[in-house]
Amino acid sequence: MRLLIGVLAAVSCLAVDLPRQSPEFVINYTDGQKQLLSKFRGKVVLCEFLHTTCPHCQHTAETFSKLQEEFGARGFQALGVAFNEMSNMLVSDFIKDYKPTFPVGWANRDPVLVYLGINPMERMAVPQVVLMDRKGVIRFQSPPLGDATLQDEKWLRVKIEEMLGGGIVERKPSAAVKSPAGPAASVVVKKSSTTK
Repeated sequence: MRLLIGVLAAVSCLAVDLPRQSPEFVINYTDGQKQLLSKFRGKVVLCEFLHTTCPHCQHTAETFSKLQEEFGARGFQALGVAFNEMSNMLVSDFIKDYKPTFPVGWANRDPVLVYLGINPMERMAVPQVVLMDRKGVIRFQSPPLGDATLQDEKWLRVKIEEMLGGGIVERKPSAAVKSPAGPAASVVVKKSSTTK
């Protein structure tokens, strides 16, 4: 019985199959506007699903700002989507404090989990990062418990450069790849009974 529970737990923590077409997703902005993620089709898109109070998310946003400045003119777009409780109110302060060079909006938790293919009952880490090619195909995505590789500036720079150059990017060989940031490069978020 314990073996069966362990196997089921391990299977539930596996990332979704990649590559996969990005589902549609709505990003809300503090000025009341909404934007479809598909609007960015034709660009290489790096999207961070974040909690505004998470130090790893804040650092990742700073990394994304550098990448946006470096690659933006070549058809790259970084995006941020806050989805912690009250993110609709907290995202303005996040933008003011961290001054991202890319759009940062918010969404409710459930649509984010559906987009990422994460079961609402699973533990998950933030930030969750998705890297899409110009056709809107998700090539790389954080597994539910996170992956420091997808927060590593060097690794991201190489993959973005490959995608902008039109080359085919292969899925990374293993989610167990460690970056210099180490295993603590994500914050694990447990589902709470108050989360909606």
